[in-house]
Amino acid sequence: MAKSGVSLNQYTGRLSDLFVVLAVVLIVIMMVLPLPPFVLDLLLAVNISLSLLILLISMSIREALEISVFPSLLLITTLFRLALSVSSTRLILLTANPGRIIVAFGDFVVGGNYVVGFVIFLILVIVQFIVITKGAERVAEVAARFTLDAMPGKQMSIDADLNSGLITESEARHRRQLIAREADFYGAMDGAAKFVKGDAIAGIIILVIDLLGGLAVGMFQRGMDFSGALSRFALLTVGDGLVTQIPALLISTATGIVVTRGASENNLGTDVTRQLFAQYRTLGTAAVVVALFGLVGGLPKLPFLALAASFGALAAAMKKAEKGQELEEETVMEQQRLEEARKPESVVSLLQVDPIEMEIGYSLIPLVDESQGGDLLDRISMIRRQCAIELGILVPVIRIRDNLQLNPDEYVVKIKGIQVGRGELMVNHYLAMDAGGVTEEVSGIPTTEPAFGLKALWVDTAARERAEYAGYTVVDPPAVLATHLTEIIRTHAHELLGRQEVKTLLDGARENFSAVVDELVPDLLTVGDVQKVLQNLLREGVPIRNLVTILETLADMAPVTRDVDYLTEYVREALGRQLCQIYQEDGVLSVLTLSPEWEEAIADSLEHTDRGLTVALDPRILQELYSALGHALEQHILPYPLVLVSPQIRMAVKRLTERAIPRLIVLSYNEISPDVQVNAVGTVMWKHEG
Repeated sequence: MAKSGVSLNQYTGRLSDLFVVLAVVLIVIMMVLPLPPFVLDLLLAVNISLSLLILLISMSIREALEISVFPSLLLITTLFRLALSVSSTRLILLTANPGRIIVAFGDFVVGGNYVVGFVIFLILVIVQFIVITKGAERVAEVAARFTLDAMPGKQMSIDADLNSGLITESEARHRRQLIAREADFYGAMDGAAKFVKGDAIAGIIILVIDLLGGLAVGMFQRGMDFSGALSRFALLTVGDGLVTQIPALLISTATGIVVTRGASENNLGTDVTRQLFAQYRTLGTAAVVVALFGLVGGLPKLPFLALAASFGALAAAMKKAEKGQELEEETVMEQQRLEEARKPESVVSLLQVDPIEMEIGYSLIPLVDESQGGDLLDRISMIRRQCAIELGILVPVIRIRDNLQLNPDEYVVKIKGIQVGRGELMVNHYLAMDAGGVTEEVSGIPTTEPAFGLKALWVDTAARERAEYAGYTVVDPPAVLATHLTEIIRTHAHELLGRQEVKTLLDGARENFSAVVDELVPDLLTVGDVQKVLQNLLREGVPIRNLVTILETLADMAPVTRDVDYLTEYVREALGRQLCQIYQEDGVLSVLTLSPEWEEAIADSLEHTDRGLTVALDPRILQELYSALGHALEQHILPYPLVLVSPQIRMAVKRLTERAIPRLIVLSYNEISPDVQVNAVGTVMWKHEG
């Protein structure tokens, strides 16, 4: 049952934060304030236990990021050991009684012989400093360097998987976070390895200081002779060094294990056992070789023969287990095939239709395959970003599939399973297009540019430079395909904008403009209503990136009317400055106008029904309108095919002409910003008689 107040997790989290802060503060205090011997014994036991715990954890993790706090932990444990060394040194020099643990290590562990103790201490330091710490430091440095160098490639790989539909947006975001965490971890480990190295050096220096200080205190303050002072303080110094170096050795070993640990599904023990004893043939060979060592020469026979027998028995057991596993897997697979055969066919997955997909012939596969130098996936990623910037829409993942039923050089673009574009590419050629500045003809294979229907030529690599010098616009096949795909997305952007995409846009706007979103949806309009308005805008090529203005206009006008057509016109008027900026050239908006007769005829044909605005114009008059518009557009050269009409008939004119003249841009007088200069170059005249 839920309770008010702070949750258990929050409470324990605050306690953990407080505990860590207090622990670090107490470690610093230990270096200044003297500790009683029994407290020092307790802290030394904590140090040994904590080091052992860290070693065991490092062996149980599957990947290094599972213990991402390890660099900070290294700093804290190193500081803790140094604080203990300071406290023990103080007790050794002041009282010659540093506690039972140090005395036990100095007396029992090394047998009361300080020479043996010094040798063991030096061996531990050499093992830790030269072997483990030096190697771990180098591995951490190389891992950090290679991790940082590999980040761009990993990011591109994630983008490629996202564009090809192998992963979702959330999975891509999660993988990017893992890459960033991995780079931060190995970068921190590169620096944290220096803590372990410095700890080993500090151990040697502290040992020398303790020994010299103990001799001075014993001889000059306690009146002991040299032999007695050396015997007493040397044993304590060795015990202090050993009780410090053993935990340090455990920590340095854990450091080496962590930095050398690769990503795996199992812990270290499982991987070592599985990979070291994976091949029974190898174990059998090792058993024979070890047995030969025991039988030849003067080596003791019993150890080698016992090991050989163990390897042989293990190899025989593994061979038997492997054969049993193979039989079991075959039985399971056979049962699965029988069960699948008995089950009715699942067709749910077959019913799913991708929002947008591309099918390519087998000759175009190198354009997609990165191993063959293909960069089409990167281009598609850029197209999605470009559409987001220019149109304000979130283009779904574009799935790319090979289709053997297509011609080898052919590709097809589908939206919701329906073909909307088709083209052919020649992989080892370049497309040369005549943009109007060609000075000489170039030989090539005639074709048509798929995006805009321009006449073009396919030229080989040798003729590429000649075509460029001749004035042709030369592009490679991936650029042709990318351009065609971009135009298809722009043309069919309204079809790609579903309710889920609109919901995502609204959620994004809510983060910074929650007031307008909460006011509009769902009290005034539904998500479906907002979707229809946005689709109307995209259908006429109006970007919806200025979403806040669109939503504020809808919130203002929704109490007046919920008719989607009227709401669309209100939004267009609010975006008037943006529309004029798109279509004007050199600060001038060049347009055609309709004669008053056309304005009146279209206005009289408007009918408002349950299904919205309809236009009941006589077919003969409609054909005359097409003819008059076509003649006016041919007679007057405009930067954009744009006609300016009254607000009442703007949508009607667009709907009447969107099939016959799809590229015709229709603006109303209310959409013209006051600061825009309008140049009416001509008028579409009324010629109907009757």
